[in-house]
Amino acid sequence: MDTADFDYELPEERIAQHPLAERDAARLLVDEGPGQPSSHRVVRELPDLLDPGDVLVVNTTRVLPARLPLRKATGGAAEVLLLERIEGSTWEALVRPSRKLPVGTELRPVDGGDDLVVVVGDDLGEGRRHVELLVDSDELAVLERHGQMPLPPYITETLDDPERYQTVFSDRPESAAAPTAGLHLTPELLTRCDARGIERAEVELIVGLGTFRPIVTEAIEDHVMHSERYRVPQATIDACERARAAGGRVVAVGTTAVRALESAAVTGELEGRTDLFITPGFEFQLVDRLMTNFHLPRSSLLVMIEAFVGPRWRDLYATALAENYRFLSFGDCMLLAKEAPLE
Repeated sequence: MDTADFDYELPEERIAQHPLAERDAARLLVDEGPGQPSSHRVVRELPDLLDPGDVLVVNTTRVLPARLPLRKATGGAAEVLLLERIEGSTWEALVRPSRKLPVGTELRPVDGGDDLVVVVGDDLGEGRRHVELLVDSDELAVLERHGQMPLPPYITETLDDPERYQTVFSDRPESAAAPTAGLHLTPELLTRCDARGIERAEVELIVGLGTFRPIVTEAIEDHVMHSERYRVPQATIDACERARAAGGRVVAVGTTAVRALESAAVTGELEGRTDLFITPGFEFQLVDRLMTNFHLPRSSLLVMIEAFVGPRWRDLYATALAENYRFLSFGDCMLLAKEAPLE
């Protein structure tokens, strides 16, 4: 398929720069399936849109303060964005300016702190390097002192409260980006889901920047996905299978939850690395409904949406644009119904 088929015009003013004051006040465009008009709701109505016996699956990963403003010994500026831990104190990172930093270059915090040294290692291509973090105390505490929240580049305004780029159920700080559909959920909303008989299950997918990057190849088949680590507890698989056997639905909160669940289903492995690229024709084995934000043009996430609902995503996006929905990470969201497979 041509990558151009996944393009659409996204006006800059439609890109949300700030989260709403109340997480669950975001608008929710509800897809009712092929040939049916969509409806306009808000996220706090989600429990009423699901049925007792459904399972709501969330990605519990937490975002690291992974963007490190640093300086060279000469005083020149540099930046390291931690993408994924390789082993011990060694990370894969985006480094700028990568070509001007020889292997072995030592970088220190711009604020003059002496508790962190970042040693630049092997060149991995595309600005990616191995780096080693040398710290004199707890690594996470050091990152929280010197690091910044790695907001996507299309968010150009300052985030006053970094917790608003974390879900309320976030756990292990490992990711370079948030599972943004989960940002809309609140403890009160989840309590109402519990009271309605909607089970909650967890997965973990360590979100890297490759998930959100636009596809640059002319054909989507030529796009190479960066692999990401995932973990799906056996209890989550059991909950999904139990719900579906009883006529309930598995509702994934975000595309990262989809990738974790479907990777486990495809490979039979509950934990590992996945480079699963979900494209049209993919047979979903676990996910029945998907709550997701609106995605960038020409992104692998938009390709996944077509795989899930078919070409009607264009009508849904056109409706959202016409009705002044907010787009991308801090924007509004959709609740999608999976298109039935062709017989």
